[in-house]
Amino acid sequence: MNLGFALGHLMAQAANTASWWKPIQASAHASSVDSLFNFIMYLCFFFFVLIIGAMIYFVVKYRRKEGVPIKTSPIKGNHTLEIVWSVIPGILLVIMFAWGFKDWLAIAVVPANAMEVRVTGQKWNWTFTYPKEGIVSPDLVVPAGQTIKLVMTSKDVLHSFYIPDFRIKRDVVPGRYSVLWFDPAEEATHQIFCTEYCGTSHSNMLSKVKVLSSEKYEQWIANGGEEEGGAGGKPIPLAEKGKKLYESRGCVACHSVDGTAKVGPSWKGAYGTAHKFADGSSLASTDENYIRESILVPGAKVVAGYPNVMPSYQGQLNDKQIESIIEYIKSLK
Repeated sequence: MNLGFALGHLMAQAANTASWWKPIQASAHASSVDSLFNFIMYLCFFFFVLIIGAMIYFVVKYRRKEGVPIKTSPIKGNHTLEIVWSVIPGILLVIMFAWGFKDWLAIAVVPANAMEVRVTGQKWNWTFTYPKEGIVSPDLVVPAGQTIKLVMTSKDVLHSFYIPDFRIKRDVVPGRYSVLWFDPAEEATHQIFCTEYCGTSHSNMLSKVKVLSSEKYEQWIANGGEEEGGAGGKPIPLAEKGKKLYESRGCVACHSVDGTAKVGPSWKGAYGTAHKFADGSSLASTDENYIRESILVPGAKVVAGYPNVMPSYQGQLNDKQIESIIEYIKSLK
């Protein structure tokens, strides 16, 4: 057990519930970040009360009084006072800088034994790729007690990867790689957000960190990154798997299932119906081949009246997952 994991485990035990204004502390970073935040906040509160209190006191004490002539202050300067109010804030700023730089180094320098996961952001979902296992997942699934290194990039616009429970956040930039790391201590599920506005469905760009035990994680890897069984180990129907992919892969941000028009056409009643495309061509009946092409090469046939903004899922969805989505669309009559 490495020192970072041991520290993270102790901190998670000490702060396993969220406060009324801060989320739980689920990594070693969280306690240190919160401590610096609290130091700065209480320091600002102290000086706010001190300065505003003094200002109110002088306003009341030296307010203009009727019948009393106005006098200007005889004070020409006070070098001691000027030195005090310059040196003390300077010392406090140095403390805050040193403390913050130390914490920044701890987050920036990735431990040598970290397990690497590649993160791809695109409008409007996160994709997690496991290079050694060849698995692509809509959720970040990791084993407890293992340091995780995230190598992140974007396919389209600027995004920002944020896990509040771990107190880690970093911009995800097109054409560049950003790096983050964390050490999950206990089995739990944590929320992932995008905190950089990236378009109309920015608020739907959500995902999860699922921290599993070593045994459950190995089983997840053995299943190819998918849950093969439902409650009681029963097989999950393809349409139900497709529904889960619809929700987790960001399809919900652009395609409704109730007939409502969004960024893209609704999936309700889409299968078997005619479509007209932006290039003037048409399709008499939507079939499996068209749906598959729309997933892998979405710009090939763009439905008339809708923008060509859908990203390709080539290499992100396997044949089984595509079949599941097709079955789900077929079920939406």
